[in-house]
Amino acid sequence: MARRWTPRQFLIRRRLRVAVCVTAVVAASLASFGVAARKTVAIEVNGSTRIVQTYAMSISRLLQEQNVDVKTHDLVDSTSGKTLTNHDVVRVQSAYQTTINIGGKQIPFWTTATSVQQLLAFFHENQKNALRVTVNIANVYNQLTGGLVINKKGPVTVIADGKSSIAPNGELPAASILDSKGIVLGKNDRVSVESDNGTTILRVQRVKYTQTTKTVTVAHATRTIVDSSLASGETKVEQQGQDGENRETYDNTVVDGSVESSKLVKTETLSVAIDTIIAVGPEKTETESSGSSSASGSSSDSSSSSSSASPSSSASSSSKSSTSKPSSSSASPSATKSTTRSAAKSTAAATPKATASKSTATAKPTAKPTATATTSTGSSSSSGRLWEPTVAQAQAYAAGAAAQRGWTGAEWTALVWLWNKESGWRWDADNASSDAYGIPQALPGSKMGTNWQYDGAVQIDWGLQYIAESYGSPTAAKAHSVKYNWY
Repeated sequence: MARRWTPRQFLIRRRLRVAVCVTAVVAASLASFGVAARKTVAIEVNGSTRIVQTYAMSISRLLQEQNVDVKTHDLVDSTSGKTLTNHDVVRVQSAYQTTINIGGKQIPFWTTATSVQQLLAFFHENQKNALRVTVNIANVYNQLTGGLVINKKGPVTVIADGKSSIAPNGELPAASILDSKGIVLGKNDRVSVESDNGTTILRVQRVKYTQTTKTVTVAHATRTIVDSSLASGETKVEQQGQDGENRETYDNTVVDGSVESSKLVKTETLSVAIDTIIAVGPEKTETESSGSSSASGSSSDSSSSSSSASPSSSASSSSKSSTSKPSSSSASPSATKSTTRSAAKSTAAATPKATASKSTATAKPTAKPTATATTSTGSSSSSGRLWEPTVAQAQAYAAGAAAQRGWTGAEWTALVWLWNKESGWRWDADNASSDAYGIPQALPGSKMGTNWQYDGAVQIDWGLQYIAESYGSPTAAKAHSVKYNWY
């Protein structure tokens, strides 16, 4: 007997068919996704290349998968930008810190160069009329910096202790070249490399630290006081001034026998400056002059009315006697000289004129504390890498940093144009409307890192990284800026 068809059986079978279809679609999707997501990628780490298979979607995930340790200043780029695609080439270049000298300013610089000559070329490639750039090697026997090849292309001129010689093999590290010349370095000596008209120069500077003292003169001030015992306009030296002396101690940095820099570390007072005190007579006031004129007028009136009645003459005589008393008392200072002078001295500081002269006199000694404050401010600036740079120094630094990323020629021109438009290459450029700050106009400026307000190197490094991650190149960032008026 055949099974009878029921609506319930129909529903069950339909649900089974739907489930099978969904499972098939999901399986096909997963299979196609797996095939599409699987990538063959080349990873190049410091010149060493290997081929890997990965399902990673981003470069950072790929490097994490492959246990490639990437530090803050290392350069990472890909042939396809941020997103990882099949047959990509991902390059990782480890950076290390050296010190460069731009226009006399020592600047820590992170570089991926494999030779000093290459590092110098980074700066000269973008800056045809660049500031003079040298590379300092802090410790030539250190594996990180001492292993840096000086010049792969030829000989090196070695200058040390006032003598010059040629090292024929420029492929050796700095330590090997110096050892071959019998040059022994002291713990404070400096080693630097520079390029001069195509010639690579390895220079050794002998450095020592000394302490010296010197005696400096502290100029005395001049004060004035009002002495009522003196006539108006009369002056008298009450106290003769004398200059003081201080002993100043300096820490000096001596390079090749010449003092390169000095820092004031201590000040001792040997003798205190004594002020010159000058007493001056009081000035005539308008009240006194009008009183004297009225007195003379009354005397003339009395003389002219001598033939008049006695009441008027007695009145004039009483008036004359009353006005003559103050003048007689002021005309005889000898009787009250000591009392008057001491009173004048005690009240001299309260008069506006004496106060003004004292403040003027004390303004001179404050010049020295101001100079000391300026010195300490200058020394604190050394905590940064490229502290408050000029436009030329900022562009010189950026030229080398950009060239490391391969941004030369049109790319460098685009970068100069972009940051000229944004900030004029000024480290303190502050956009009043948006509060963007610095050479690259970061918003907010604090995201650029430590010392972001004053350190041009921090600003430039962040700006280059931002352009690389957001646009890939300065020309692309410029195109975006031209179109939207921001980048």
